[in-house]
Amino acid sequence: MKAILLAVLCGAAALPAQQDPLEGLWQGYDGEWLHVSRQLVALAEAIPAEKYSWRPGPGVRSTSEVIMHIAIANFGLLNITGPKMPPDLTSPDMEKTVTSKADVESWLKRSLDAVKTAHAAVKPADLQRKVNNDVYRGATVDGMYLRIIVHANEHMGQLVAYARMNGIVPPWSQ
Repeated sequence: MKAILLAVLCGAAALPAQQDPLEGLWQGYDGEWLHVSRQLVALAEAIPAEKYSWRPGPGVRSTSEVIMHIAIANFGLLNITGPKMPPDLTSPDMEKTVTSKADVESWLKRSLDAVKTAHAAVKPADLQRKVNNDVYRGATVDGMYLRIIVHANEHMGQLVAYARMNGIVPPWSQ
C-alpha cells in the first residue's frame, strides 16, 4: 500500500502544473497589440492625404483601401468571437468608399480600440471556446485573436512598403 501511495504521489509531482491560459502567448498579446496599433496609427498619420489614393498597380488596393481593410477585418474577426459589428459599418464595400484621410484614420483607430477593449474583457475560460463561421470553422477565441494580430502586422508591412515607395519614412525608423 505504501508503494502504491508513493507511486501516486511521485506521479502527481511529475505532472506539470496547470498553466494559466493568460500566460504564455497571451502574456505578450497586449504589448504586441499596443506596438502594432501605435505603428499603424503613426504610419497612417505620416502618409499625406494625397497618397491615400495611391496604389502600386492596377487592381491592387490603394493606401486607404489597405487601412480600411485592416479596420473592417478587425471588426469582422472580433464579431466572430462575440462583439457586435458597429452599426455604421454597413458594407465591406466601405473599403473602397471611405477614402478621406480623416475618415480612414478614424475607422482604423476605432477598430484598434475595439480589439484592445474586447481582448481585455475576455475571460480565461472563454479562450478555448469554439467559434464557427464559413471561413474559420472550429477555430477558438484565442485563435481568432491570434489571427487579428497576424493580419494587422501583415498589412502594416504592406503599408511600410507603400510608404517607402512614395518616399515616406515610417516614423519609428527616422
